[in-house]
Amino acid sequence: MARAGLSARRLTEAGARLADEVGFDQVTLSALARHFDVKVASLYSHVRNSQDLKVKIALYALEELADRAAAALAGRAGRDALSAFADVYRDYAHEHPGRYAAARLRLSPEAAAASAGGRHAQMTRAVLRGYDLTGADQTHAVRLLGSVFHGYVSLELAGGFSHSAPDSQVSWERIVDALDSLLRNWPEPPDAGSPRPPA
Repeated sequence: MARAGLSARRLTEAGARLADEVGFDQVTLSALARHFDVKVASLYSHVRNSQDLKVKIALYALEELADRAAAALAGRAGRDALSAFADVYRDYAHEHPGRYAAARLRLSPEAAAASAGGRHAQMTRAVLRGYDLTGADQTHAVRLLGSVFHGYVSLELAGGFSHSAPDSQVSWERIVDALDSLLRNWPEPPDAGSPRPPA
């Protein structure tokens, strides 16, 4: 019998808060049961196991992040949109490190199809439409932005830039400037028929 007051949504939200406090890897049904002062068995009416809970937290984080990105991008284009988009991910990661980690969880095809991942991809491509990138070049650029944003944020969260100058905020702004310049001057693909230069 489901315990009064508990629901999948309430457990997911509590799990997301717990992830920010102790780290996403440390979120388990046992930890959540302690949080609610109930036995683990009381949670099984709402979540199957710890992995199911983590997937629910990942879906929650992706939805929350997509909502923020959509609001930030409204009415923006070009560098303004790129900067707003980048800042959403960086700010979210700093405010909610556990949820940000959850959003990186590898999902099953079924869970991925039901997630807000598609919205993130659409918004990334919407930003890139301001740079006239299409086809394979747009896909390359999507991968570039994801790699740069996630790589920088991951290093920053790990304290990688905390003891050196210039300030990491200055570097972040310069990186966005550099990405904007690159996207406006995207290199032409090499001619598949031309010979490769000697190694």
